[in-house]
Amino acid sequence: MSDSNTIAASTADQNGAVPGEPAKKDENSRRGNWGNQIEFVLTSVGYAVGLGNVWRFPYLCYRNGGGAFMLPYFIMLVFCGIPLFFLELSFGQFASQGCLGVWKISPMFKGVGYGMMVVSTYIGIYYNVVICIAFYYFFMSMTKLLPWTYCNNPWNTPDCSGVVSSPLNATLANATTSLVAGVTEVVNRTKRTSPSEEYWKHYVLNISDDIGNFGEVRMPILGCLAISWFVVFLCLIRGVKSSGKVVYFTATFPYVVLTILFIRGITLDGAINGIKYYLTPQWQKVLDAKVWGDAASQIFYSLGCAWGGLITMASYNKFHNNCFRDSIIISITNCATSVYAGFVIFSILGFMAHNLNVPVSEVADHGPGLAFVAYPEALTLLPISPLWSLLFFFMLILLGLGTQFCLLETLVTAIVDEIGTDWIIRNKTVVTLSVAIVGFLLGVPLTTQAGIYWLLLMDNYAASFSLVIISCIMCICVMYVYGHRNYFKDVEMMLGFPPPLFFKVCWRFISPVIISFILIFTVIQYKPITYNDYVYPGWSLAIGFCMAMSSVICIPIYALYKISRSPGATFRERLKHACRAHPKWGPALQEHRTGRYAPMASEDTVEARPLKEKEELKEELKEEEKEKERKDEISLTIQGSNGSTNTHNNPNPSA
Repeated sequence: MSDSNTIAASTADQNGAVPGEPAKKDENSRRGNWGNQIEFVLTSVGYAVGLGNVWRFPYLCYRNGGGAFMLPYFIMLVFCGIPLFFLELSFGQFASQGCLGVWKISPMFKGVGYGMMVVSTYIGIYYNVVICIAFYYFFMSMTKLLPWTYCNNPWNTPDCSGVVSSPLNATLANATTSLVAGVTEVVNRTKRTSPSEEYWKHYVLNISDDIGNFGEVRMPILGCLAISWFVVFLCLIRGVKSSGKVVYFTATFPYVVLTILFIRGITLDGAINGIKYYLTPQWQKVLDAKVWGDAASQIFYSLGCAWGGLITMASYNKFHNNCFRDSIIISITNCATSVYAGFVIFSILGFMAHNLNVPVSEVADHGPGLAFVAYPEALTLLPISPLWSLLFFFMLILLGLGTQFCLLETLVTAIVDEIGTDWIIRNKTVVTLSVAIVGFLLGVPLTTQAGIYWLLLMDNYAASFSLVIISCIMCICVMYVYGHRNYFKDVEMMLGFPPPLFFKVCWRFISPVIISFILIFTVIQYKPITYNDYVYPGWSLAIGFCMAMSSVICIPIYALYKISRSPGATFRERLKHACRAHPKWGPALQEHRTGRYAPMASEDTVEARPLKEKEELKEELKEEEKEKERKDEISLTIQGSNGSTNTHNNPNPSA
């Protein structure tokens, strides 16, 4: 890279435009870019900050030593989280391609991209079901009295005991007349279920007794699922141009709600006990390997690594955007949000434990149990409880939507980039609608009476160790197959400065070792999934493993396919050809293809190639040009059949 290019790249402004170049030259007008970098940062924050920050991190923190858990957590953030985040952002931004297109870096590994698509599909299906349940609770909170406050409802059982004194009712022989009496009854009962738990199980879910017993579709949940998918589609109707505007609200307002709930929470009796329980260090647990494993896993999963979303979002950046700065800002924001959410959650749980006169550990929970059982019950103890309930579930909806936007955009972008015709690029909205409809239909079984069993099965298996394998193979491909020196030069060409030495070491050695540690830890600590007292049958666990393997199996299948289709007389020659970077690998816009990527380059190519390989590349390029012409002819035919008068396709991606 020339000195002038280096200087220009290093002085890129916040929108990615380089001084000395017309602004339009850094704009990918065919594919689109973010309106500005704030939109990208907010979208990435919304993607990384999700429901797990609220219902998983606080639980892991108190379970693994409280304040002592912060030490391994932040160490894993520095040595694994931020480096992997930066790697994926730089990967997508350099090529301006989604999770499939970027594998021109080494075509044999394109199966990794398909694996990312499979994972994003699974997560997108069940994640929107969780959002729709939050929608349902939000609508049910629009009342003077929260429906899960008392035990005098048709769905309640004799074991139900509320923490709020219920009004005298002839149908309730054990109704209490004061809060003190109610708490006494709760403490004295050997078996107690809360009104919120029975509302969740018997009314919202009407849960069946087995994962194979689907029962009926819960129509209120199905309706909310339709609303959820419709909202996601509307926000993505114009791709990143529309979602980039929506995130100004969806990515920021949850912090407003968290702050309101935090201020309210710390003013309650017993709140300080909850916060102490959350943060009190138990330093002896730092020596426990399980604590480090949980810290590494939480960092890895909460940042959204290997889902394909980070690559996709970064692909809409302008070429010279400082994604190094963005990766640090977004990663730290995500982790700080987790810690902040813990204060909010445990201040309320401390208040609840104070009222129940039980330890905080007995009311603490994680996952759906925290969001739809423990926290709603705590809200019934607050004055004007419907208001706080509305705020809490509205926050959950926004946190979920921020992640769901990126999951859907990942799938849509991969499809559009892979087909690549002008027609499908102009009609990207149709692809978005089609993916949303398919996602809704696939989510219908999760709205049945057995839906919660399947939701938890997908959560525990579809996006677990498969993500670790995908991420590990991605590091190996970029650093060792494509070559770390080549990639470092690519990053320097894009940013104007090479990756810091720390990140070079992490990418090559430390992060892959930590990822391998996560995989080993996940296998060693594996326990069959359960839901409360329900034990999943063996056949359902087999389905869970099949879902997990369905994303991983894409990698060897595609690799074998690519090797078999590659030119060469021997397996070794075909393997070498399949691993080599594609001639079209590099910056998407022609004006950025300088130095090693300059057209007609002879000595500055990515690597010196023998004459035979050059001839093979020429033949491959000719075949691709023919395929491109065929796709363009198809797009012209489609346009003509739709009555379009514009029959001119411009195949130049920088047009």
